[in-house]
Amino acid sequence: MSITVLLTDDQPLLRRGFRMILEAEGDITVVAEAGNGEEAVDLARRHIPDVVLMDIRMPGTDGIEATRRIAAADARVRVLILTTFDLDEYAFGALRAGASGFLLKDVRPGELVAAIRTVAAGDAVITPRVTRLLLEEYAQVLPLSGLSQRYPQLSALTEREREVLVAVARGLSNAEIAASLYVSEATVKSHVGRILAKLGLRDRVQVVVLAYEAGLVQPGVR
Repeated sequence: MSITVLLTDDQPLLRRGFRMILEAEGDITVVAEAGNGEEAVDLARRHIPDVVLMDIRMPGTDGIEATRRIAAADARVRVLILTTFDLDEYAFGALRAGASGFLLKDVRPGELVAAIRTVAAGDAVITPRVTRLLLEEYAQVLPLSGLSQRYPQLSALTEREREVLVAVARGLSNAEIAASLYVSEATVKSHVGRILAKLGLRDRVQVVVLAYEAGLVQPGVR
């Protein structure tokens, strides 16, 4: 089945470039283009695409607000953020709003296609290195004290699942977690799946956000 994509960027030339890349793939179809966040929200509601490729900085409704509204309206629609990444001061806000990851605007064509397929399959696109950089950069916007009581569902985790949750939040890959806990990658993947189910989360990005907001880990500490 074809993966349907909604392109959102206020620069027509960028949208055209992304469209050419994606439509060269047999399993991806661009169903619509939006030039701002308001259009993206409306088109996402009408087309229900598998993935919205979303710019952050746009006139009017920006990518963060558009992401929040799209994610709230239909959990089937995944949002993949495009950022210039200096680090972009809005990137973490987009993740908190419900985005499933983000890419640099100078992403290579093959990486763009792979990321869209990954997000459409229900996973997140955020590398361990970028997780650490992003959260360390924006430590000041994260409330890190006294919040664990707001997440009573954390008590449902086993000790090992809690260890895995903290490791994910610190930006470790499944392979790194497996090596540190002396278990297989398959076991780590199973733990991550159970964590998502118990906490009612969608992907690893949401695990990272919850762990930092609950004060389980602190930026800069591995």
